[in-house]
Amino acid sequence: MSSPIEMTELYDNALLGILQHVGNIQDFLQIFFGFLYRKTDFYRLLTSPNDRMGFPPGVAEKMVLKTFKLFEKLAVHDRERAMQLAEEAKAVPPAVQELEVQSLPEGAAPAEVKQESTPVTASSTEPAAAADTKTPRENSIEQAEGEQPTAAPAAAAAAAAASSDSSTAAPGPSSFQSNPDSYNGAVRENYSWSQDYTDVEVRVFVPSSIVKGRQVSVDLQSSTVRVAVKEGASERVLMEGEFTHKINTENSLWSLEPGRCVLLSLSKTGEVWWSAVLKGEEEIDVNQINRERTMATVDDEEHAVLDRLTFDYHQKLQGKPQSHEMKVHEMLKKGWDAEGSPFRGQQFDPSMFDIQPSAVQF
Repeated sequence: MSSPIEMTELYDNALLGILQHVGNIQDFLQIFFGFLYRKTDFYRLLTSPNDRMGFPPGVAEKMVLKTFKLFEKLAVHDRERAMQLAEEAKAVPPAVQELEVQSLPEGAAPAEVKQESTPVTASSTEPAAAADTKTPRENSIEQAEGEQPTAAPAAAAAAAAASSDSSTAAPGPSSFQSNPDSYNGAVRENYSWSQDYTDVEVRVFVPSSIVKGRQVSVDLQSSTVRVAVKEGASERVLMEGEFTHKINTENSLWSLEPGRCVLLSLSKTGEVWWSAVLKGEEEIDVNQINRERTMATVDDEEHAVLDRLTFDYHQKLQGKPQSHEMKVHEMLKKGWDAEGSPFRGQQFDPSMFDIQPSAVQF
């Protein structure tokens, strides 16, 4: 499945074109967040139960910071890897000293110093040869025994960090809604989950030592899921069960956030709000979550209406004509200078007309 890096690479050409056009990162970020401001409900706040779009106070900011931290961890990991490779390159032992061997006349005995060098060479290679006699199975067992004690504390630390992030008080709907990882969802023992109108995101906590995709095993089916981490020759299951609703496996994927969690991005098959991820687990009250649709799920016609309402709102704040007034003004201008008009030759004055929104049909 795709990692976060592979997912963002799909849009590199388009984003690179914008970046080259504006010339610097600051203006690029202004364009990006300007788009969120003008075309989405990213900056709208849910201040009352009657609000239909937006986010609770602080949630949008946490989403931005969380995304920044994700790629910051990847950058730190890349730097540490580069430093490790550089140190390994420096630690490569020098080449074995070359000795020139001269042929001796027949019957001549070799020099005494050369006879003594043979045992020294043999003794120096004995530990390495002994080490090489170990089978790959013995090596893997020793490695597993060395890593096993740290797996449990790391898992406990990940679970503790997740629980402390959600809330210092007893977990509940209000604390879940203030956390982007459990928005419209919940925090459970081994994972947290969130949802919107069309998708569900599940974050399965993993030990800090899990940094490679090959260290985890994920089986994602339309009705079931199994997530495990590999510990030597065995696997430890972190999440397993049957979904409360079927998912679309073609549009669902998983990725690993190194040392933090396995992220499951699940595509719903129906537009229904989930009360739990797995059957048999504690359910949430879907009447206490934000069940409104986001801008991403709005079709073109509804999007056009919302764009017009947003435009009218900003025009009204600036004391400028709104869309329904502008449309009527265009029609009135055609008759203003028409033959026989009493206003012909005069400058068009829109303040002469009081136009109600109901007078115009879009």
